[in-house]
This record gives sequence, structure tokens and C-alpha cells, in this order.
Amino acid sequence: MLSDDLREELAAIAPARECDRLAELSGLFHVAGRAHLRGRGSVDVHLDVSSSTVARRAFALLRALEVTSEIRTYPRTAFDKATRFQLHVEGTDGAYSTLHRAGVLDRSHRPLGRPPHRVVARRCCAAAYLRGALLGSGTLTGPRDPHLEIRTAEGEGARFLTALVARLGGELHVQERSSHAAAYAKGTEAIADVLVVAGAVDLVLALEEQAVLAATRADANRLANADHANLVRTSRAAHAQLEALHRLDLDALPDELQEIALLRLRHPTASTAELARRCKPGLSKAAAYRRLRRLQELSRS
Repeated sequence: MLSDDLREELAAIAPARECDRLAELSGLFHVAGRAHLRGRGSVDVHLDVSSSTVARRAFALLRALEVTSEIRTYPRTAFDKATRFQLHVEGTDGAYSTLHRAGVLDRSHRPLGRPPHRVVARRCCAAAYLRGALLGSGTLTGPRDPHLEIRTAEGEGARFLTALVARLGGELHVQERSSHAAAYAKGTEAIADVLVVAGAVDLVLALEEQAVLAATRADANRLANADHANLVRTSRAAHAQLEALHRLDLDALPDELQEIALLRLRHPTASTAELARRCKPGLSKAAAYRRLRRLQELSRS
């Protein structure tokens, strides 16, 4: 759900400059693109994503850069058989030129593991590249224990993203697995730093609101559990005191002990503080507690 919200918000951001469109396209293809050799130096490039929103966004970016593409669908073979979306870019001179400018292919049409510095040199372009990477393979889970992850094919791509985000004032960590690598952030604050620079401000506000609500509920539950524990302790203490009083000759007790003993018998569920207030004159809670403890010691002697 949060991943869908993230993609919807990012896809609604219109890049103002051509450099931003190229950088966003670069981020998309570096995390979700594949190059297929056709022979004699000819290459087709495919973008494979899980969201129709992202597929339409990539299609619009390419069209704005005068590159023709085709959207196809296929069912995923594993897990839930979900529909996947592929954007096919045929190897034409215009497509090669645009993908080279975006840092996806080199001049010989070979795929690049990371874009050259010129693609992300400006801050706006770096933010656009991050936005493209999030659109292409970003996932966000929460609100409990929120986790943001951007998958890449190789560790080099994940490390590039961490360095890029560090330039923008955020922080990502790298985890390399057997089949892929990932740049990730955990916790609302760390995730918010990354999402804000990518432009997902509304989602950050929603995350922070959910975090506040979750903290409030946790505090309420903690207080309720503490109150319950206090009631259990008070009840057990009162029960032990009543059992001690039944073993004593109350008439033989000193006046101050007799007073607290009679109050406990009349008010079996009252707390020590309530008994202290009922004494005449009133006692402190500590003084009432000492007298009740003395009664229990006498009952054992």
C-alpha cells in the first residue's frame, strides 16, 4: 500500500527541465532496465516494472525526449501471478543518443553500471535520478518498523545510490544478497530525509502522522498495563494484610496499629495511600505502609 502511494506521488511530479527528465530516466533504467544484444552492435533496451503508473511515466518521459517505446504486459510466473509491465525501446539512432545522454548506454551501446557524473551533477538532477530509482524498484513498508528499499542488480548500483543520497542530505545503507543488492533506510526520520529530496512530501507527512498515532497508542497501552499491574500489586498486598489481621488479636494492638488494622478491614480494596488519608490525624503513605508491614511481622511471630 505505501509502495503504491509512493509511486503515485512521485509519478505525479513533472520534471521541469530536460536534464531532470534524462536523470529520472537514468534512475529508472539503472534499477529496472535490461539491454538485449541483437548482433552487429544493435541493442534493444527493456524496462521491467510492477506498476502501470511507472510504465506510463517512463513512456511519457521517453516520448518527451522523442523516443518511441511500446508497453507490454506479462504475468509473473512466481508467487501471486501479478501482472508485470515491460517498456520496449527499439534500438534506433535516436534511442541510442537519448540513452547515451541519460548515462544508460556508452557510445558503443554497452550498458553502464552507473551514470557518469554529468547526468547527476546538479542537485535537481540528483533528486530526479533518485526519484527514477524509487519509481523503478523502490518499496516502502510500514507504518510499524518502516523500511525503505531500492533494489539494484549489483552492489555498485546500491553504493552509487547511497553516495548520491548523502549528497542530498539523506542516508542509505547497502546490503548485498546472493541475487541482488539493495540501498535501504529504516525508521521514519531516516526514510523521511530520503523521500523529501525525491519529492514525496505528502507521503512523508502521512508517515509522520502514523508514527505519532502509533506512539500515542503505545503510550496509552503502556499506561493501561502499568495501571493494571499496580492494581494487581495492590490487591495482592491487601489480601496478605487481611490474612495477617485474621491471625492477630486486634484488641491487644497499640492504638496506632489498631487504627490502621481496622481501616484495612473496613476498606479491603483501598490502596495504602487511601488508608493513610483516612487515619486521624492523616499519615504519609510511607508511614501507613510501615504500620501495615509491622502488623504482618507481628502475625508471623
